[in-house]
Amino acid sequence: MIEHLATLSDGIPVRRCTLERAGVRVRVLSYGGIVQSVEIPDREGRLTDVVLGFADPEGYVAHPGPYLGALVGRYANRIAGGRFTLDGVAYALEHNDGGNSLHGGGRGFDKRGWDMTPVAHGVRLELVSDDGEEGFPGRLEVSATYTLTASGALRIAYEAVTDAPTVVNLTNHSYFNLAGSGPAGGHELRIDASRFTPVDADLIPTGELADVTGTRFDFRTARRTGSGYDHNFVLDKGVTDAPAEVAELYDPESGRVLTVSTTEPGLQLYTADHLSAPFAPGDGIALETQHFPDSPNRPEFPGTVLRPGEVYRSETVYGFGVR
Repeated sequence: MIEHLATLSDGIPVRRCTLERAGVRVRVLSYGGIVQSVEIPDREGRLTDVVLGFADPEGYVAHPGPYLGALVGRYANRIAGGRFTLDGVAYALEHNDGGNSLHGGGRGFDKRGWDMTPVAHGVRLELVSDDGEEGFPGRLEVSATYTLTASGALRIAYEAVTDAPTVVNLTNHSYFNLAGSGPAGGHELRIDASRFTPVDADLIPTGELADVTGTRFDFRTARRTGSGYDHNFVLDKGVTDAPAEVAELYDPESGRVLTVSTTEPGLQLYTADHLSAPFAPGDGIALETQHFPDSPNRPEFPGTVLRPGEVYRSETVYGFGVR
């Protein structure tokens, strides 16, 4: 079901699609491609919203920094110095994270109005990012299709085409709290990654792929997440044609389980240490499937270049259960 929800103060209309299947209810906004809510049962069958968000769409405008539930792009995560060179041409991006570019710039995909069309068990969002928008080259046509599977998993499938060489890296920036509220640091997390990408003081990768063994980055066996993470994990499976399971988040109190499957080679774990009112630091956990940060400046990382005639495809599935 698609409904007109509101019109923002800048005139952007906001539509909302509600998806329901297999006991799961998901609401998606046309503004920013935002996953506004995900309601799933606990081990007693009680439904609770397990993602951070706002009931009023203006809340996302007033609090843009956390990217709550948003579809981020044209390039998710950071690009060092807001610059990269492609085919010998240097491109300068907006600096919206100190001296760096973050999540596509000051008006990335998270702040755009997307066209919304219903599909079977879901909704398709589409937009056009013009050549030069936020400094990125090429006119990019983007779609993201959100569907609920027969088991109630949320599947997000991205596609994009361009008329000139560019870089693309899309993700969803939902913050999960499987208890529904309060600190999420007691959740237990498993990530199938034996390496991670260390970062400098500006959270830019150094280029090293470091072994997690014996470090606080070793989540190969499930343990409490705690705090202090805003890092990319190098998934052992690498890039795959079909989504493969790479992570599991578990809340012992409610019994809720979240599994993450993806085609992507990386997973950003962010423990939300910098959330501010109306939320508190640590109230959610973001698990952002992605290519690595600063890949346009790191030829040794998996590539993010998209050329005319190619199709960018990425797929992530969030599965829900209890135990």
